[in-house]
Amino acid sequence: FFLLFFLIFFISYSCCKCNMHRINKERRTTLTWSEETQNSRDRTHLCVSTSTSAYEYQLLCLHILRFGSLFPPILSPEFRIKLLDVIVSIVVESILQMKELQSLNQSQRIALAGVLALLFPIFSPNLFRPLGRASPSLFSEWNAPRPRHLRLLEGALHRQISIRQQVELWSPLPDQSWKPCTQSFTGSPLPEKSQGFLQVFLDGGLNQQRMGICDAVAVAKILNVTLVIPRLEVNPVWQDSSSFADIFDVDHFITVLKDEVRIVRELPTQYAWSTRDYYATGIRATRIKTAPTHASAEWYVENVLPVIQSYGIAAVAPFSHRLAFDNVPESIQRLRCKVNFEALNFVPRIRELGDALVHRLRNPPSTSKTSGDTDPTERVNTIAKSGAGKFVVLHLRFDKDMAAHSGCDFGGGKAEKLALAKYRQVIWQGRVLNSQFTDEELRNKGRCPLTPEEIGLLLSALGFTNNTRLYLASHQVYGGEARISTLRKLFPVLENKKSLASAEELAEVEGKASLMAAVDYYVSMKSDIFISASPGNMHNALLAHRAYLNLKTINPNMILLGQVLVNKSLGWSEFEGAVVNGHKNRQGQLRLRKQKQSIYTYPAPDCMCKAA
Repeated sequence: FFLLFFLIFFISYSCCKCNMHRINKERRTTLTWSEETQNSRDRTHLCVSTSTSAYEYQLLCLHILRFGSLFPPILSPEFRIKLLDVIVSIVVESILQMKELQSLNQSQRIALAGVLALLFPIFSPNLFRPLGRASPSLFSEWNAPRPRHLRLLEGALHRQISIRQQVELWSPLPDQSWKPCTQSFTGSPLPEKSQGFLQVFLDGGLNQQRMGICDAVAVAKILNVTLVIPRLEVNPVWQDSSSFADIFDVDHFITVLKDEVRIVRELPTQYAWSTRDYYATGIRATRIKTAPTHASAEWYVENVLPVIQSYGIAAVAPFSHRLAFDNVPESIQRLRCKVNFEALNFVPRIRELGDALVHRLRNPPSTSKTSGDTDPTERVNTIAKSGAGKFVVLHLRFDKDMAAHSGCDFGGGKAEKLALAKYRQVIWQGRVLNSQFTDEELRNKGRCPLTPEEIGLLLSALGFTNNTRLYLASHQVYGGEARISTLRKLFPVLENKKSLASAEELAEVEGKASLMAAVDYYVSMKSDIFISASPGNMHNALLAHRAYLNLKTINPNMILLGQVLVNKSLGWSEFEGAVVNGHKNRQGQLRLRKQKQSIYTYPAPDCMCKAA
């Protein structure tokens, strides 16, 4: 397609060039272009103006934005500039000759339409099947990846799963002698008078904001102040402006915590001036922007409380990971747990949509046996019965942000490597520790997120069959359907929000990353088994929440997987054995929090008590 495009392009350009000399005698055309960089992304701005054309006004206003960024990064800047100049020349000449097109005869018009028809699927193959399922655009920044572990993939496709393995896999976790425990020991009532108001502005994604909310309640308790419902900032990556009230049930939040902390929806009139815009326009005495990461309770007493006592209010921004996990009073730790696991309920519309998805996952329209399964009928029925009505949630965070920050190679070719390197430079100014290591070194250290292909191999080795209903919890997969195709080959019953719900049902959450993540979180909490392809805030939040309720959660051994996947000589049986042995104690078994570890990842012993 690439060669075909340039062949057609060259012919079209030659024809236009012949006409150009004649037209330039009658019309003087000036083309100027300049490359600009805005928001750390490559954009090309073209300004086209003509002096004597009838379309002078339209051409003067013609701006083609971001066109240059569509070219593959594998092309050199000089070649991209020349190619862009040629394309613009053709566009301008086409506009100038619009009246002359009317004089074309029927055969010429048909020929022109044919050329355009040939070009269209090359630029946008996603609109055409089967090209759209596995082929990138001509101007994509990555090449459609092929399976990187063909030997293991072949073994996974022909795997035999024992009945015992299936029964053990789907069995719930046994009682671990721990129970939720969030009641405060003191039981003391709230002081009669609050010392003032505390505002916090939370950045990050949904689960980072969730942790910030828990910390904000804890700080309000420490200072004996009234907490204003936290303000959720717009994340530059997710671009979601949803508020606290759009995601969480405010009434439930206030009611559950009414005996612990005073909480108000909005500030009183006399403090109405304390807004995000107010703090963005200058240095304000009531803003605290120097809160260190994992600050102690004493730091807030010494630095924030005096501001509240002087002005009646303090606004802390930023406020992410701003309260320590160690040397905090036990009552404050339990309060953080109470907020996280009891006070933060999603709004009804998210719960209703989540319940609908869970119902459809547990009650599929058909349960026909996957073609190609040659097992005896009795064995098939036993295996099917062990997983009937059950489903696994796979959290697959494999967006461009994650892929770039990891510094790993994911098989997208030179174009992908250059694109991710450029993204690292733009977003983090090259300050990414992993970028100094080779791909093999990173994988041996377990620092590479699992690709859809690799997580599929892991699930297969653990004993999940191709009849397993797999719910994909992800915002956007870098590489699209081409990247997911191998996972879908291993697990054909692969579902997500869009495959289970109608457009009308998704209308209220579509395009809102935080709301979509909230739905995925809710479904994940209802699943029989949860697994995440890479560490992160959602992985940590669900790991803790499911441990709190004693639910089965598979925590991938990233170091082990990195090492065995690098070994290309490994056969399926060796890989399967290594995976099974390496994950025997990583399926939800409770681990006690150690010094400096997060209470939002390891809830015991702070949030839990030993059962009598």
